[in-house]
Amino acid sequence: MKKPLWIPSQERIDTSNINAYIKFINKKYKKSFNSYNELYNWSVNNIEDFWKSIWKFSKIKYSKKYDSVLNADKMFGAIWFTDAKLNFAENLLRYNDAKKAIVSIRENYHRIELTYKELNLLVAKLAYSLKKLGVKKGDRVAGFVTNIPEAIIAMLAATSLGAIWSSCSPDFGINSIYDRFNQIKPKVLFAIEEYSYNGKSINCLSKIEGIKKRIPAIKNIILISKFFDFKKPVQNKKVKKKRNKNYFYFDELIKNNARKIKFVQADFNHPIYIMYSSGTTGVPKCIVHGAGGTLLQHFKELFLHTNLKSSDNIFYFTTCGWMMWNWLVSSLSIGATVVLFDGSPAYPKLDKLWKLIEEEKISVFGTSPKFLSICEKNKVIPKSISNLYSLKAVLSTGSPLSKDNFKWVYKNIKSDVQLSSISGGTDIISCFMLGCPIIPVYSEEIQCRGLGMKVETFDEEGKTIINKKGELVCTKPFPCMPIYFWNDKNDKKYESAYFEKYPNVWHHGDYIKITKTGGVIVYGRSDATLNPGGVRIGTAEIYRIVESLNEINDSLVIGQKYKNDIRIILFVVIKRNYEFNKTLESKIKIEIKRSASPSHVPALIYSVKEIPRTISDKKVEIAISKMSNGEKVKNKDVLMNPNSLVEYEKIFKKN
Repeated sequence: MKKPLWIPSQERIDTSNINAYIKFINKKYKKSFNSYNELYNWSVNNIEDFWKSIWKFSKIKYSKKYDSVLNADKMFGAIWFTDAKLNFAENLLRYNDAKKAIVSIRENYHRIELTYKELNLLVAKLAYSLKKLGVKKGDRVAGFVTNIPEAIIAMLAATSLGAIWSSCSPDFGINSIYDRFNQIKPKVLFAIEEYSYNGKSINCLSKIEGIKKRIPAIKNIILISKFFDFKKPVQNKKVKKKRNKNYFYFDELIKNNARKIKFVQADFNHPIYIMYSSGTTGVPKCIVHGAGGTLLQHFKELFLHTNLKSSDNIFYFTTCGWMMWNWLVSSLSIGATVVLFDGSPAYPKLDKLWKLIEEEKISVFGTSPKFLSICEKNKVIPKSISNLYSLKAVLSTGSPLSKDNFKWVYKNIKSDVQLSSISGGTDIISCFMLGCPIIPVYSEEIQCRGLGMKVETFDEEGKTIINKKGELVCTKPFPCMPIYFWNDKNDKKYESAYFEKYPNVWHHGDYIKITKTGGVIVYGRSDATLNPGGVRIGTAEIYRIVESLNEINDSLVIGQKYKNDIRIILFVVIKRNYEFNKTLESKIKIEIKRSASPSHVPALIYSVKEIPRTISDKKVEIAISKMSNGEKVKNKDVLMNPNSLVEYEKIFKKN
């Protein structure tokens, strides 16, 4: 049995939100649960009772209660909480007091703070103006925005009217923006004029004008000035010079006498968010999420699994094009303070975000394995540069945490902190596996499967396997499944995406193992799984080994078709002061063979300058694999560093 890296104190367990929930369940259903595993097993074997209890425990705001919890003959097409009426924004704005709701930190700009009362008032004013512009229930409102308060206010104002919000980061290329927004045809576009990143100012006006020309469905554009101040709202002087009848400034639209929000009531499954698949292998799919399912799932994950309280300050490094932004914003429903950050985490130095923990008394800090690894390799020691007294939990997502990541966190950040690796995706706007404040943390393992999520591992024949690598599946319905894909006739793309491999079972496309402790190890995307000689290997198995080597800064591994088989090709980014040579190549292969198996050893290893990544910072494995087999990468605009592909094209031409 592995030794845990962290065990919660009895005081933490006793004062946790999930402990209060267990008491609630024990009383309501006459149970005597005293462990997470008991609660989990009950939640997945009594799906309707579980989600009914979350409805009750979350004190969800509604105008009409549901008639039945679940109508489902099969998983695909399940209908939740029939006939219920509610509004998404109303649940996020249930607090209206002087407590801090949002703190905003931006590069080259002053700190902004908004109370819940101020937030409610701003949403009321903007919603009033949007209604005057003709926005109504079912309309799409898009955001070409950075992670700033205006984005949250715009989303809340739109969803308060029953409109559907969809956003992307302004660092997307114009073709990628077009591929997304042209599919959903938004009536209104919120757009940031200018923002700063890594010390540089980036002007977006030409992109905005290009979007307007290419998507005629956009009737009005609401510009967000870089220099707008909520405390001293004044009309931007540029307005009269450049505006035509279709352009407004954000500060103009909050100059009215509206004081109260008229929340439009809608069905439990009324759409509120449209998210997008990565789009690296084709036009991105438009994934539509419903109000009620998002509310209940986010409450469960934030309140129970993250142990978020109204007294907490929560931070996640994210952009508005990643589902973690939507997840973070739902913290408002709990009354917590959401700390926003817009800019480079390495500007002016890598200590920026660690100092922010002390400055803003952050208790829940969200980041990525890549950021943790960069800090480790640059010898950043957070506990030496910042007082981390307030910090209770470190969350990480985007890719699996390595053994070294776990070790580094407990050595250099804080020994008494809950390290929660979390994993799910845009598809469910939430998590399948995540943390739990009342159970131990083990190295390389996500702590647990989420309550109400019947996550299992299947082999290729669709049989359940235990304590072995297999496909991540969910065998019972859950309310945060997408309600549909946009413009998907007869749900063909939807069904193909999740239910084609195993009928009536959600197939997520990750390769995992559920351990004896109840934790989960993620091995990477199963659609990027390597199959040399028929042996199934997850890419993360190789990353864990390679990226622990002192000489390696980053890596990418793919499978290439070769002589009626698959051969593994590894690309490595070498750290400064080291060089790639036969000795290092041999060392890499020996370490992979020793730590994994001979089947894991790559046939070829190349040194490259950088690893191609999406704008949401995920390694581009499938697209590079296709490129190695003679196919082209279709949507380069979705990449953070599209020019990196040139080096790979040259390598593949030679081989």
